[in-house]
Amino acid sequence: MQALMMDRPLTLPSILEHAALYHGDREVVTRTVEGSIHRYGYADALARAKRMAKALLAMGVKPGDRVATLAWSTHRHFELYFAVTGIGAVLHTINPRLHDDQIVWVARHAEDSVLFFDITFSDQVAQLASRIGTIRTLVAMTDRAHAPDYALVYEDLIASETPDFDWPELDEKSASGLCYTSGTTGNPKGVLYGHRSTVLHALALALPDAFDLSARDVVLPCAQMYHANAWCTPYAAPLVGAKLVLPGRALDGPSVCELIETESVTFLLGVPTIWVGVADHLDQTGGKLTSVRTIAVGGSAPTAALISRIEERLGGQVRQIWGMTETSPLGVINTPLPTHAGEDAQATLQRKLKQGRGLWGVDLRVVGDDDRPLPRDGKSPGRLQVRGPWVSSAYFKQDGAAAFTGDGWFDTGDIATIDPEGYLRLTDRAKDVIKSGGEWISTLDLEDAVCSHPAVAMAAAIGVPHPKWDERPLLLVVLRPGQSADPEALKAHVAERVAKWWTPDEVRIVAELPIGPTGKVLKRELRDRLSAG
Repeated sequence: MQALMMDRPLTLPSILEHAALYHGDREVVTRTVEGSIHRYGYADALARAKRMAKALLAMGVKPGDRVATLAWSTHRHFELYFAVTGIGAVLHTINPRLHDDQIVWVARHAEDSVLFFDITFSDQVAQLASRIGTIRTLVAMTDRAHAPDYALVYEDLIASETPDFDWPELDEKSASGLCYTSGTTGNPKGVLYGHRSTVLHALALALPDAFDLSARDVVLPCAQMYHANAWCTPYAAPLVGAKLVLPGRALDGPSVCELIETESVTFLLGVPTIWVGVADHLDQTGGKLTSVRTIAVGGSAPTAALISRIEERLGGQVRQIWGMTETSPLGVINTPLPTHAGEDAQATLQRKLKQGRGLWGVDLRVVGDDDRPLPRDGKSPGRLQVRGPWVSSAYFKQDGAAAFTGDGWFDTGDIATIDPEGYLRLTDRAKDVIKSGGEWISTLDLEDAVCSHPAVAMAAAIGVPHPKWDERPLLLVVLRPGQSADPEALKAHVAERVAKWWTPDEVRIVAELPIGPTGKVLKRELRDRLSAG
């Protein structure tokens, strides 16, 4: 027997239509690449998105065509999130921090036909466009006064159209977005999102035990809009009518703090390196933030010291998350259970070091070398595998990838445990794990141990060859501004906090660590540097 319910497709334009109707005056605020602050309401955003949708159709963009962006987090990029997807085309957000050759590779692989770009990248686009080959139209995301002479102008296209436009009927399972992994090993891989998967992901993300978003929130995503849809907040914020603050290209500590203070931001999200910069700025200025309620931290695992520092300096509560481009990206989030109501501060901090519990829609398992599921005892590490309605089932134009199992799971490449309460705890990336004398050493635990020292800002643990034990850990440490520390003292500090045989053979102080396009430390590059002497 079939249900007698209306069959309305879950499509992305419906989110902005809802925001415009019920939260039309709620603001979208942008620090523009031209330098000024731009603000308007969701009703204005919808009208401009419809104008751009008509301009795209006039360009000859068809359903399924890939429309690329090389852009920061701005109101114009926000409009394209709906204008492109709303006509059935696919929005390909290119990570500008990729190497030029990788930008060319992903654009050619995606067969992008139109490229929208911020003027920050004008010279780069002029050099790369001819190498891509498939692009027939270039659009500068600015006004006539700031645009290069070789491209169409975004604001001219908007002005040439009217907002009287009805979105076409779309299949909710049709593709909406294309995002490539950061390509730390081999060429980047394309993850093709859909309308249905993204709407479900945005709904789940806003739930109380996830980001807990509502119309009373002010959301500042410090994950850029080219990085897994800014963790889906440009869809989740209008879905609930939250004010959305977009930082443009400026993610340094002073710029982020200024937006938080002037816009009364309640919800923040981003990678740990962002919050190190914000905390450093607040330390140097003696400033204090008063509006922040929640800071979602993901991309790489924060240490206990950083969690404590973020909460002390920013004033909100850290919710660690885990996800990947392939999971849209939210997979788990660390929120407390009722049984945690009476836990003391140290127990709370230790719980927050776990990545979190799965949301409805995301199934998790860890498997051993025999591919059999391991017990959820918090002690049995194995390969983390996930599945769900917003988890990728294959890579774009790449059949048979080994990451996708025959029984319908995605193998994440992470090593993890799951405890009896369902909390996921990552111990390593499979490619970064240190195996010494046949036993695993958790690089995350080593990094957490050394970062508990007050002089340490960041750290990276990597395995180096050893004639007897195969590998031994080396800790590379970046100190906080104005601090000093003796490497042997840091080594002793770690030894007090981990198993004796985990203690690194060497702690080395370095000026900086290589950071990849999505804010993660590039451990492969560190290993390459060491092997090259």
